[in-house]
Amino acid sequence: MDANSPMAEIGDPAYLQYLSFLSESGISPSELGEYLHGEDGDDEVDSDYGTMPPHDGANSASVTTSSQESVYADDSAVESDDVVVVEGEGESNERRNDNNSEGGEPTSSKDNKEKEESVDDKEDCLPCGHIYGLACIKKWLQGRGSGKCPQCKKRCSIKSIRLLYASRIVSIDEELQKKVRSLEAKCSSLKEKSDILSEKRVEWQKKEADLCTEVHYLKERTHHLEGLLASAQNRASGSSVARWGCQGETALGDNVEPEFHLQGSSNSFTLQEDLQVDGARLFDIDSSSQILIIARRLSGMGTRNVLTKMSLIPSHEKEDIHLPVTLKAVKDLRVSPYTKLVLLASLGKKLSVVSTESNNTVLNYDLPAAAWSCSWDLSNSYYTYAGLQNGMLVQFDMRQTMRPVESMTGLTGNPIHTVHSLSADSSVGSGVKHVLTASSAGLCYWDFGRSEERPYLIPESENQGVCISLAYGSSNDDIVASFRPKIEMSGDLAISQPTFSASDSLSVEGVRGSHVVYKRLGGGYKRLGASCANVSGIRLPKSAIVDGVSRNPFFVSGDEVTSELVLQDLPSLTVVQHLQPQKYPIRDVKYARILNSGLLSCLTEDSLQLFSTKLV
Repeated sequence: MDANSPMAEIGDPAYLQYLSFLSESGISPSELGEYLHGEDGDDEVDSDYGTMPPHDGANSASVTTSSQESVYADDSAVESDDVVVVEGEGESNERRNDNNSEGGEPTSSKDNKEKEESVDDKEDCLPCGHIYGLACIKKWLQGRGSGKCPQCKKRCSIKSIRLLYASRIVSIDEELQKKVRSLEAKCSSLKEKSDILSEKRVEWQKKEADLCTEVHYLKERTHHLEGLLASAQNRASGSSVARWGCQGETALGDNVEPEFHLQGSSNSFTLQEDLQVDGARLFDIDSSSQILIIARRLSGMGTRNVLTKMSLIPSHEKEDIHLPVTLKAVKDLRVSPYTKLVLLASLGKKLSVVSTESNNTVLNYDLPAAAWSCSWDLSNSYYTYAGLQNGMLVQFDMRQTMRPVESMTGLTGNPIHTVHSLSADSSVGSGVKHVLTASSAGLCYWDFGRSEERPYLIPESENQGVCISLAYGSSNDDIVASFRPKIEMSGDLAISQPTFSASDSLSVEGVRGSHVVYKRLGGGYKRLGASCANVSGIRLPKSAIVDGVSRNPFFVSGDEVTSELVLQDLPSLTVVQHLQPQKYPIRDVKYARILNSGLLSCLTEDSLQLFSTKLV
């Protein structure tokens, strides 16, 4: 046994036996080398080979098989737990000479060098069984051309080197594998739980959003009900004041009981939409196209006037039409009942016709004064009217673009704030056009086409006070005018602070006024009745007449004290419903019939509310 072999460890039985053998033979450790040379029959001195070649760690270990067994080993592989010896000497020589055989293809020096470099990294075994690195032992054996094993001094050559291929050793830890499988199952379970929690979180967030929406709705509903309660209390407390009457006509207090009786009827209006509209001033409804035309005044870098087309279809798409700066503020607009045109009256002394199809201005008429109101003719699609600030009324024919057809001077110089074209009168010639206007002086009737006719005031409209609003229903020729008390000036000064009596003044905005109902009968007008109302003391409010909802038409106006939209039956002026706008004051009110529904629209500061009802 070699003293340098892995078996030569203190405490190993074979090693102890080996030492006993040396002692019995009388061989000292220093004479071990000569003994081995004598056994081999080799008289050469170790010094001929110089110093021992460097060992590559594990390469210096030896195989425990004898050199004789290694030399005559079968071509089959010798395999242990750690090392596998592949092929015999002949196969190693054959593998080494593959590329140099007569039948093989010649290889380049570069390919041979790469192959040698890859092979030099391998471990190899000498016939004696000792293991070295291939590059290291090659250098050792090539030093003499023919050498010996550096450890046992057995003769060997480069041809007798056998390459060793170590199989991959995998140590399987069952406990570790169980732990890995357990952790993988735990991760999978946690991932499933995480997915479930994510789905629940999305569901909870949706529920939270729904609850927030419901809370917001309930808050708005509570606010609305509180407003209704306050309004009812105000009406109850103010009923005694309202009973002062309007020149012997029906008083507001007499209508409180019928109002609650009719409030929940099937023909009542309900809120359908509440649309946000910034800078809105006026609007009108195009029933055929189902769009709203809104006049807006936008502030910013420069005040701009635009017309906004808003669809009544639930998507409510919008489109702006920019107006020329010269138009200035729009005081009135009317949608044509015949074509997709809009008539605009503006303070820029212009009467304009705008197409809602091309979004362009079709016509611009120059006026002698600022326009306060306008209207389309009900019997002829080409004729239009404009009420001016100086009290004049002007008629235009769109086929004549240069000048008006006729201009008529009013009875007073007060601005005409409302113009309505009346339906044709069969008792008068077809060429005569009838127009009803309103100014602070009262209601005025005009005939165009009769050169000798002058306008005249409707009887009993000049002594009601200051006319601030006029509503007209073309289907039944119903007329309702709103009045507020005239301002009593101090006798000492020509101009002084106006003073209101205690019975007339209800608040800073609201004053006690009246609504008066007129009926057009043939060529004249008859006053049917009146009721007290809380009207504006400053503004010129808007009102409208609703047809086709009930057996009788309704009159719609705003209440300045309760901030409500009030519907009254005609001609009795009995209150049938109160509607609560989100904001106040009410800037404009319009009614239109669209399909099988009646649409009542109310424009406030920055909100447009749509109330609807089914038509009978």
